[in-house]
Amino acid sequence: MKPHNFSIEFFPPKTEEGTEKLRLTRTKLAELNPKYFSVTFGAGGTTQQGTLDTVVEIRKEGFDAAPHLSCVGGTRDSIRQILQTYKDHDIHRLVALRGDLPSGYGMGGEFRYANELVEFIRAETGDWFHIEVAAYPEMHPQAKSPQDDLQNFVRKIQAGANAAITQYFYNADAYFQFVENAQKAGVNVPIVAGIMPITNSSQLMRFSEMCGAEIPRWVRLKLASYGDDSASIKAFGLDVVTQMCERLLAGGAPGLHFYSLNQAAATTAIWKRLV
Repeated sequence: MKPHNFSIEFFPPKTEEGTEKLRLTRTKLAELNPKYFSVTFGAGGTTQQGTLDTVVEIRKEGFDAAPHLSCVGGTRDSIRQILQTYKDHDIHRLVALRGDLPSGYGMGGEFRYANELVEFIRAETGDWFHIEVAAYPEMHPQAKSPQDDLQNFVRKIQAGANAAITQYFYNADAYFQFVENAQKAGVNVPIVAGIMPITNSSQLMRFSEMCGAEIPRWVRLKLASYGDDSASIKAFGLDVVTQMCERLLAGGAPGLHFYSLNQAAATTAIWKRLV
């Protein structure tokens, strides 16, 4: 089963070599005909120009693109300016996030939470933007409790978000339970499942430690058993993630959002297995 709402995430390259590599990756992934590509935004606005440049280039190639907009360290004036720039480029889709705090960075800026950013975007631009926000099936690592995290999510939707994309996970039950709880709390927007292909076990462990995504014990042990055998890791990862995607779609997930890490092979392989 192929999802109707299928999107792919990139990060803005920092070198000319990275830019060329992403162009090749994008050409391959464009063959899958995703609904849109999204482009991440660095903490404190560190990659703002790179995000814009990448989004503009994607749109020139004929594809829809959504820049991520982080409000950490931002002011109303700076966010207003960014929004106007996106409007000037006829961009109509945004992924609105609080963003990660840089190391040693206090809670600066005029926005503390993503719901405040969403509210500001709506007040400034009306319905110009289709706004996606983040959701955390296994709880945001800085949340006080699952209940508190759910209420934070509900506030983002109430502020005017059109849809949500989850943090990646490898436990489909966590996703289904989160969606059920959100719907009971009055949320009726699509909650798209975020998908992280498994291609490198040490990288995956590092990412998951930072973002609070749980890797099931059986998956961790299996990955560890392969040591440095990258071919076996990729083959196993492909099976695990494809099977989860099939279960998510069969269970009613409205779409899949792939965290590509600017690579084409794994996302393409999973997509081609979905029938």
